[in-house]
Amino acid sequence: MSDPIIVGTDGSVPSERAVAWAADEAARYGRDLRIVHAVEKWAFDVPLNIAPGEVASLSREGSEVLTAAERVAHARRPEVPVSVELASERTVRALADRSEGAFELVVGHRGLGGFGELLLGSVGLGAVRHAACPVVVVRGGPGPEHREIAVGIGLGDDSAVLEYAFRAAKVREARLRVVHAWPFPEALDKPGAAADLKRVEERARWRVIEAHAPMRKRFPGVEVLEDIVQDNPAAALVAASRDVDLVIAGSHPREGLAVPRARAVTHALVHHAHCPVAVVPAAGASAS
Repeated sequence: MSDPIIVGTDGSVPSERAVAWAADEAARYGRDLRIVHAVEKWAFDVPLNIAPGEVASLSREGSEVLTAAERVAHARRPEVPVSVELASERTVRALADRSEGAFELVVGHRGLGGFGELLLGSVGLGAVRHAACPVVVVRGGPGPEHREIAVGIGLGDDSAVLEYAFRAAKVREARLRVVHAWPFPEALDKPGAAADLKRVEERARWRVIEAHAPMRKRFPGVEVLEDIVQDNPAAALVAASRDVDLVIAGSHPREGLAVPRARAVTHALVHHAHCPVAVVPAAGASAS
């Protein structure tokens, strides 16, 4: 398999966890692992005069970061082929450019940088917005394995996110929980409201079953559980992330970022999920 798994590192503890997670993922899928560190010479894309010695120092520190990350990957999965790359550009752009030929892009949930973007998760959000492949933001701490993953669907075109989720469940030998959340109706106290809610939930359940039926045929060994909940979709997936090993969502369309609900789900998961988060581009989407 030619498309590697790419992981970004900056030498922080969260990025070391991302490297270890990516090494496990490369082993699961039988793919190579490429570790990328970006040397950013200035903040906010404002050029500064940097002495040659400072450039050399940045490069040296970057090489040390990559060496340490490579050591983590080899210790975790010695059978996985690993390569490293030192890039001289903005972190998000470096990762997005390399995602064009990647199976998956992995990042930590926060970084070292003295600028707020790394601490607040904008590298993860930027990667989600611009990457051409699925992006995994490694959140949560070490804990017991649940042997279950969750995927959120909205009953639109969910083919790409469902294919990724079924494949992820298969390689992990895990159960797949398909989550569909729908908001509470405005009037719950009118006569017959309970019966109406029950009918809405049953219709939603059958639509969810129909949505993942093609994938059940392709991945017959994957156990599937439908989880139909009356809740905000972002809150439902953050709640589900407490009891699974991976939570998966589809990304909003890249052309305009014009879908507030999808964007809210992505933001909520990147900032608040209790386990790693995978965000999958919609079918046919291209990076911007």
